[in-house]
Amino acid sequence: MAPVGSGGVGGARARHVIINVGGCRVRLAWAALARCPLARLERLRACRGHDELLRVCDDYDVSRDEFFFDRSPCAFRAIVALLRAGKLRLLRGACALAFRDELAYWGIDEARLERCCLRRLRRREEEAAEARAGPADLGGPGSPACAPGSGGGRLARGRRRLRDVLDDPRSGPAGKLFACVSVAFVAVTAVGLCLSTMPDIRAEEERGECSPKCRNLFVLETVCVAWFSFEFLLRSLQAESKCAFLRTPLNIIDILAILPFYVSLLVGLAAQPGAGGNKLLERAGLVLRLLRALRVLYVMRLARHSLGLRSLGLTVRRCAREFGLLLLFLCVAMALFAPLVHLAERELGARRDFSSVPASYWWAVISMTTVGYGDMVPRSLPGQVVALSSILSGILLMAFPVTSIFHTFSRSYSELKQQQQRAASPEPALREDSTHSASACASAAEDDGSQGPDGAGPAGDSAAGLWASAGPP
Repeated sequence: MAPVGSGGVGGARARHVIINVGGCRVRLAWAALARCPLARLERLRACRGHDELLRVCDDYDVSRDEFFFDRSPCAFRAIVALLRAGKLRLLRGACALAFRDELAYWGIDEARLERCCLRRLRRREEEAAEARAGPADLGGPGSPACAPGSGGGRLARGRRRLRDVLDDPRSGPAGKLFACVSVAFVAVTAVGLCLSTMPDIRAEEERGECSPKCRNLFVLETVCVAWFSFEFLLRSLQAESKCAFLRTPLNIIDILAILPFYVSLLVGLAAQPGAGGNKLLERAGLVLRLLRALRVLYVMRLARHSLGLRSLGLTVRRCAREFGLLLLFLCVAMALFAPLVHLAERELGARRDFSSVPASYWWAVISMTTVGYGDMVPRSLPGQVVALSSILSGILLMAFPVTSIFHTFSRSYSELKQQQQRAASPEPALREDSTHSASACASAAEDDGSQGPDGAGPAGDSAAGLWASAGPP
């Protein structure tokens, strides 16, 4: 059989071939396919039969030397830029993971992407891995276990219904009622925690007395803890994997918030009246006070019902590297400015505020973060110069990672919002995603609008000129 690219059996080879990808047509020199960066097109030149050809492309027209590929034309336009200018970039608004699949199909190494685009692809891969590994860590609906087809039978259906009631207020009246009651108990607990710190109540606790007000606060706390324990039990029942359930951050917070109440009860029951019981209570008093302070973690339960708080938690997880850089910048600057201000004030200005370098670290922290409590103030001219330098450096150093953190928060909020919408109404979300993809493709077509249907426009001429430079075989 005649090799591909001939104008018929026994005819001379065509000087050019047409690559048609979803209507995007590019005219390339046949000889240049031998050194094409697209491995699939390089394989196209080596084909010697019909079956081999159909393993490379989806269809072909021998008379016109046109080969058809049923792939994304938007992604292929970006790939054409690699042929034309030697640069490969991600399209604005396109899915990075889908573009990665297109690169794998055409046989292009991801390392050819521009550095900024490659970082965007890697970041998107990390986010997708996080979503697959533990979307339930965020405390919201949309985890793989929440999928309608995650299991069969009455038990699975009962778990899904219970999960919808606990995690998705949009699932129905029961979900809305449960969310409202849970938020109300969190608010009541916060108010009770504030009231328990009033001086008169603290004085009664230290004297070992229990007034009606103190007794009412204890009853209120008992009711709230009973509700939180009941809610935790329901969540554990609907979880398919109990180990994975106990490892999620929000459930760990629930345990740390609920456990101190039961520990206090057990210690109170173990300490019987008498000398031995009083000594035990004295030794356990500090521990109990620290455990009771953990009740403030009840406020974190609002993250189960607040999209903004879940977005904040997801941003902290994704920006761990940026926060580490920020901490590193501050530590280095503190190590620089603390000795300088100590030298300027202690040695040159004879001030007593900066007694040592470790004491100057506190001043460096509050100055670089632009807090400025005023407890330590440099008075000498050299000290004020050091203070000005530290404040300006702090503003600049803290501004470096802020932009990345802000964009990560916006992206996390948008992802969680779309995830919530998909969980509430899957079909409209699918239509919205398809509309978004179509608009991204149209935007890419506008950006590359000079490409003609036959590759005869400026872009097509450039590609043809680039590849025709190799000359015919």
